[in-house]
Amino acid sequence: MHNFNYVAAKSVSEAIAEVTQQDNRQFVAGGTNVIDLMKYFISNPDVLVDVNGLNEQSPVKVQHDGSVQLSAFATNADTAYHPVIETRYPLLSKAILAGASAQIRNMATNGGNLLQRTRCYYFYDINTPCNKREPGTGCSAIRGYNRTMAIMGTSEHCIAVFPSDMCVALAALGAVVQTTGPHGSRSLLFADFHRLPGDSPEKDNNLLTGELITGIDLPAEGFADYYAYLKLRDRNSYAFALVSVAAAFKLEEGLISEARIALGGVAHKPWRVPEAETFLQGKPAILESFAAAADIVLQGAKTFEFNSFKPELAKRAIIRCCKMALQPETQLPGAQPSA
Repeated sequence: MHNFNYVAAKSVSEAIAEVTQQDNRQFVAGGTNVIDLMKYFISNPDVLVDVNGLNEQSPVKVQHDGSVQLSAFATNADTAYHPVIETRYPLLSKAILAGASAQIRNMATNGGNLLQRTRCYYFYDINTPCNKREPGTGCSAIRGYNRTMAIMGTSEHCIAVFPSDMCVALAALGAVVQTTGPHGSRSLLFADFHRLPGDSPEKDNNLLTGELITGIDLPAEGFADYYAYLKLRDRNSYAFALVSVAAAFKLEEGLISEARIALGGVAHKPWRVPEAETFLQGKPAILESFAAAADIVLQGAKTFEFNSFKPELAKRAIIRCCKMALQPETQLPGAQPSA
């Protein structure tokens, strides 16, 4: 591991001043991804600026308009088990608890979850070409072993996927990311926070230099009545998704009045297609409606040698997750769906 210095920031302004003082400095909180990257010599910061000391506010704060703000410095575990999240945003709680392990969730922070980097095999192997790790060297995954790679929003420069579970739910809920940087504070719609690879796969998101995530806002509507999170993976725990789906609905007399569908494991960012959600408005909540919406979500899917199974897997996952959302109680351990 590269030698580095360490600074513990006592305020947001101090943290930003420290990280922008010179090049090759970065923030660290739980460190569950940052330290991995350093161990593999993918990231070699000269200074780590610790922002754990900024975790003074409640993990969850209910605003006057009914919306909720998550502290960026709170842990995933404290967020998932918070009564407000469990009651009003159960989709988010389920998605968080589907990710990583209990030990990692106890350390990983909400802001850090948004910033985790891909788990592409070639990204982590510094002896192979990777445009995300070293721009201009090529993408080994395109002609390599690409079973877990993206099928949506890819480019000739990168087909890696974004690994977060939490972010799939945040995308479905329409969250807003709050940041503070050298030039002040700003709000970013969640759909605009992460980037597709395009010609610059090394850029995972649209944060500016020195910007720090300070909060994540959730709209007042949490879809607490009809929701589901489905994660399909190679083993039942501590594995990244081949495909994951967050689905949520509002129903009126058996018809869908509002729908949310977001996918993980298929793109460089959580994948949400508003046209599919609009299509479902006014439709009956039946399998045929969900299948048609899935086709819209997956339009333009591009597969590679070893992941040609993914579009069909994703379609079936969307249909299954939407059906699960109609009976959220069946997602409890040991529960069985009704006939």
